[in-house]
Amino acid sequence: MRSDSRLSRMLHVLLHMARHEGPMTSEVIATMLRTNPVVVRRTMAGLRDAGYVRSEKGHGGGWVLACDFDRISLLDVHRAVGGPQLFAIGAESDKPHCLVEKLVNEAVADALGEAEALLLARFGSVSLGALARDFDARYACLPQAPPASSP
Repeated sequence: MRSDSRLSRMLHVLLHMARHEGPMTSEVIATMLRTNPVVVRRTMAGLRDAGYVRSEKGHGGGWVLACDFDRISLLDVHRAVGGPQLFAIGAESDKPHCLVEKLVNEAVADALGEAEALLLARFGSVSLGALARDFDARYACLPQAPPASSP
């Protein structure tokens, strides 16, 4: 099963946008992500609807940040990109007839529910601002690092 990478891909894009001067076009972002600009526009629409980015039309237009990074958490971005399912594990049948299968499904569902709650809480505790500051600190330690605004 292929993993859903929307969250990590959009976090990647947002952090690049924070260090990029001016708007970034869907084409530039698509090249960076090795995907199609239509996919970028569709995914960025969720971030736009949440108020995290906006699009500027016309010559010199593109996507720009519209928010304070310290006020946006990984959880916020997760929700803005559609809140994809976190775990692929699940029951074979929602209404099993076998008592053993019922017990197994309950145990697995309980464990997954606890794990999901912990993961979402952790997502909620990490801001994009914290990620950006961590990037800046790590980037500053690179030997002869080019300007951080390069995508």
